[in-house]
Amino acid sequence: MWKLLFAMAAILGLASCGAEPIWAPEEAVAAARYEHPGPTSVTLFTVLSTRSGAGAHAGLLINGSQRVLFDPAGTWRHPRLPERNDVHFGVTPKMVDFYIDYHARETYDVVEQTIEVSPEVAALIMQRAMAYGAVPKANCTIALSRVLEGVPGFESLPMTWFPKRMMEGFADLPGVSTRTITDDDADENHGVLLVQAGDPRLE
Repeated sequence: MWKLLFAMAAILGLASCGAEPIWAPEEAVAAARYEHPGPTSVTLFTVLSTRSGAGAHAGLLINGSQRVLFDPAGTWRHPRLPERNDVHFGVTPKMVDFYIDYHARETYDVVEQTIEVSPEVAALIMQRAMAYGAVPKANCTIALSRVLEGVPGFESLPMTWFPKRMMEGFADLPGVSTRTITDDDADENHGVLLVQAGDPRLE
């Protein structure tokens, strides 16, 4: 039993390594600010294995006074988007497409779940995400759980480490809209970030 507990502690210890604090300057954050039209909302993105159905990653798009992406422990980056500890600023529709395209491929689908919220709730979630700090590897969903814990309208969500469990909790929220994005791109998509960075549609 003690060997098992020690092994689990070692695994969690390794998973907690690798948080990389990033803090973009105020000028960059202010210049990138993007206010998306339409109702205030939050969108949960869940990356699911097409082979096992298991969740691999989760991120949260927050549309409030501005639109930001909280991508805890994520590997997606774009040179046009300033970042502060896993919160990306200036998330235009094209950047959302880039984010989805980076994750969707032959071995992974992306499930997008959107729910409208009040401006006050969007502001609270955004504030919590910005204050959370750099998220260690393998901690994406527990970070989202902690950010959403006790937020009005989200009280039923589980406190979980598992992306699919969070997705299932989101599915039970009233008024949620869902779509699944599939892509037959090859699994080796390491060049996607370079392609996105040089996309001529950004000129």
